[in-house]
Amino acid sequence: MEQYFKERAEVALTIKRLYDRQLTTVGGGNVSLRIGENLMAITPSKIDKGNLTDRLIALVDIETGENFTPELPLSIESSMHRYIYLERRDVNAVVHAHPVFASAFSTGAWKVNTATIAETHFMLTADVPNAPYAIMGSRELAENVAQTMRDHDVAFMKNHGAISVGKRLIDAFNLMEILENACKMTVISKVMGDNSSMNLTAENIAELDRMKYGK
Repeated sequence: MEQYFKERAEVALTIKRLYDRQLTTVGGGNVSLRIGENLMAITPSKIDKGNLTDRLIALVDIETGENFTPELPLSIESSMHRYIYLERRDVNAVVHAHPVFASAFSTGAWKVNTATIAETHFMLTADVPNAPYAIMGSRELAENVAQTMRDHDVAFMKNHGAISVGKRLIDAFNLMEILENACKMTVISKVMGDNSSMNLTAENIAELDRMKYGK
């Protein structure tokens, strides 16, 4: 498996960026990258997320879940990553993290406002879904999240955190940052009085939609 050092290094770099930017904890979150059709590189369990290298990234069969790096403990969410790849053939990268603000929004107490700035509306859906709760590492959670991500690229995970996907790891990472920033801006706008005049206008949104969807 030495030939996959570049892909494994990219996964290690991405989880370190998540940790360095305080989007997850030293032992939390997981990142994976599809390699070809049926292989994924994924962060391991019980190893410091801030100091991973390519040799510490596990390699797993997407179809069967077989660990080709048995010396590395698999992330308990490896099935969740596998199920997403099986559900979404267009997805090559998955990022799951526990950003503080997004995790708070995952409780469902508030709805994230994606109409604060142009980027959030352009990159996120107006109503970011919240995958139903199930205990971490369970098959039920893997199925719930994969079903939610069938037609979304970013979502909350009920009372758990957030998840994003993309064609590249940088795309999935970018969505995670944008979601966390949208959650922060939602809180700030409420502190400032939740003035609807702070939001994009209907004309602004229509213009962005034409840019996004070519209509």
